[in-house]
Amino acid sequence: MKKAIMRWLSSPRIFRHTINLFTPYIGAGIKATYLSPDYREIHVQMKLRWYNRNYVGTHFGGSIFAMTDPFYMLLFMNILGPKYIVWDKGADIDFVAPGKGTISVRFIITDAMLDEVLAKTANGEKFEPTYEVHVIDEAGELVASVQKRLYIRKHPRHR
Repeated sequence: MKKAIMRWLSSPRIFRHTINLFTPYIGAGIKATYLSPDYREIHVQMKLRWYNRNYVGTHFGGSIFAMTDPFYMLLFMNILGPKYIVWDKGADIDFVAPGKGTISVRFIITDAMLDEVLAKTANGEKFEPTYEVHVIDEAGELVASVQKRLYIRKHPRHR
């Protein structure tokens, strides 16, 4: 059963739609709008709605953080496959400006990022890279800067 589910989720289109059905994201108004066929890029947005605005009428900070939470981990998991263990290890967020209207973030895994992961984990060592992402508003202004730290290691069965 698990293999059938994993094959089903191996389609980027279905995977993106599954992310959008995740209840916490529905409740926060978070939506993945694009996922590249090679899992190297995903775009996530959140529109300001009556149910996700805070007391002062801007995006709730927890929702801004949630829209950045698992995506690097998910992208790397799909790129590296079951031979690797990938976890979110930590994050820091710096709120720069109030989030108004539609805010968005793009996660991109470059060749350099992937090459570094493969090189640093080649002998079974753990690697804890930190990647920065920017949450921007409709005018392209910075709303928040997030430092995402991952834990990546070859699975013990594949060392």
